[in-house]
Amino acid sequence: MNSPTELRRSAVSANRIVALAPRSELASVEIGLNAAIVAVANNEPVALIIRGESDVAGATDGLPFGPFSPREHRTFEIGLRDWVRAQTGVELGYAEQLYTFGDRGRSADPGDVGPHVVSIGYLALTEANSSFELARGSWNSWYHYFPWEDWRKGRPGILEAVIEPRLRDWASRLAMHVSSTQPVSRQERVRICFGFDGASWDEEKVLERFELLYEAGLVDEAARDGRDSAKTWQERPQLGTPMQFDHRRILATAIGRVRAKIKYRPVIFELMPSEFTLYELQRTVEAILGPHLHKQNFRRLVEGAGLVEPTGEVRMRTGGRPAKLFRFRREVLLERPAPGVRVKPGKS
Repeated sequence: MNSPTELRRSAVSANRIVALAPRSELASVEIGLNAAIVAVANNEPVALIIRGESDVAGATDGLPFGPFSPREHRTFEIGLRDWVRAQTGVELGYAEQLYTFGDRGRSADPGDVGPHVVSIGYLALTEANSSFELARGSWNSWYHYFPWEDWRKGRPGILEAVIEPRLRDWASRLAMHVSSTQPVSRQERVRICFGFDGASWDEEKVLERFELLYEAGLVDEAARDGRDSAKTWQERPQLGTPMQFDHRRILATAIGRVRAKIKYRPVIFELMPSEFTLYELQRTVEAILGPHLHKQNFRRLVEGAGLVEPTGEVRMRTGGRPAKLFRFRREVLLERPAPGVRVKPGKS
């Protein structure tokens, strides 16, 4: 099995887009395919991670990925499914395109003069269970990479103890004048993204928060990529586990997409078994969104929206009453244009 570095550097001639560069030099671009495969296992939101050789920042974790070859793959999605199957043994079900990531310098190889890689990121949802055997890779909690996003036990301590003082320090170093190109100051961006000074926490702004930490030089990827802001910190905190290339940015995009989408599409049921209790459904929604939800309000919302229906069966629980089993009520797709779990977590 090729390492992620070898995959990234594989020279597939049919995969290169050649353009005329300055001074008549030819510059090439390679199309890469990345998969953020998300599941919920034991009430924990997880992503499928493959491990490669350590990069200059010590990062070993990455998302499944490989180059797109138009000679072998008729579409991007077919190519993605082939790469994921070859690397991990997983047959993808639901998958959608996330974003195209093409920033220069994203590969983080010092002195790299190889082709520029443009990655097309995908989000895939699946069910992680004991019968899910991986040929390669492991399921890692996404809060391992974004610990400030986990609000299930209240406001994460890392926000006030570590992130807030450093972001305020960074924001105060240079007064940002409001202009047409920068309409919001650093101070306002910090307040809005992280919910400081009484601002509300928006669980969907996962990417915006990570990019702000990157811009401030507070994550390992910023130091690895040579950001000037990272050089100004005498002691830089460990803010989550770094990932290779810009895979943490891709994963952040996927998390934000899932958190938004479960509110207007029934994609949460892609993460559930065919039969489940309402408590299991609530724990899965909490795992994805971050905060704890009120039990009775959640149940009224789900049942009132017609998203589930009872199976007529129960599950016996140790030391407690039997729990009713439910299933996703597919008729709701024909009844409503946006049948999602419309919960809006409150501020802790």
